[in-house]
Amino acid sequence: MVSISFFKYKGFKSRWWTFKQMGRVPALLKKVKGLTFGKLLGSGGKTGFSIFPNFGLYALVCVWESESLCQDFLQNHSIALDFKEKSKEYQHIFLNPLSSHGKWDGQEPFENPQKKTNNAIAVITRAKIKLNRLWQFWRFVRPASQDMQNKEGLFFSVGVGELPLIQQATFSIWNNTEKMVEYAYKSPQHKKVIQKTRELNWYSEELFARFEVIATEGNLKAFEQLTPLLESQNQVKMNLEPKNLFWGKKNAYDKK
Repeated sequence: MVSISFFKYKGFKSRWWTFKQMGRVPALLKKVKGLTFGKLLGSGGKTGFSIFPNFGLYALVCVWESESLCQDFLQNHSIALDFKEKSKEYQHIFLNPLSSHGKWDGQEPFENPQKKTNNAIAVITRAKIKLNRLWQFWRFVRPASQDMQNKEGLFFSVGVGELPLIQQATFSIWNNTEKMVEYAYKSPQHKKVIQKTRELNWYSEELFARFEVIATEGNLKAFEQLTPLLESQNQVKMNLEPKNLFWGKKNAYDKK
């Protein structure tokens, strides 16, 4: 099971506290029971694709051995509770890996199950950019990211990363695979980025992964329209109340 959580902060005090966690939390995540992979990511300005950081939005990507361990972490662990309590808004998104290729810090965190779905999907792209290719990368990627914001079927997208400029990731949610593929392979701006990636060999490491969106829980305004879509697609809504992470008696991977 994969979870990605977004936390939005306002005010200098809460933003400064969260910024300091970038140096503290990675070591703590390695000690969390059942967590096989965890990354705390900052975000860029505007839509997230900027050379300037956004100190008000952070993301936590986690891969779990089981749903129950994910539940225990989000409900009871000090890391999750502190991030949530200090935030203005938050959102947890729960994902089922569909496919993945490439590595993240030498790991293959999502494996590669080779599944398909007609439901809403999420996409993570992540790359480590070569220092001598930074200027070329940012020159071409920003127009493509701006073009993506207006695409039909896109619910949410943001640029995040571990290190500004160098280690970059994109997280996006689409109505379905068809809409995502339409953008990826038919958008002139994105096709240009793909072409330049092959020509200029920008990355020293890269990863591309797709997921089925199982459920979402939280109050981040950007996700208000996602819950009705999941319900229409017969996905299960999660409710992170004590001892009741999953709605009713259903498992997060069960259909109604």
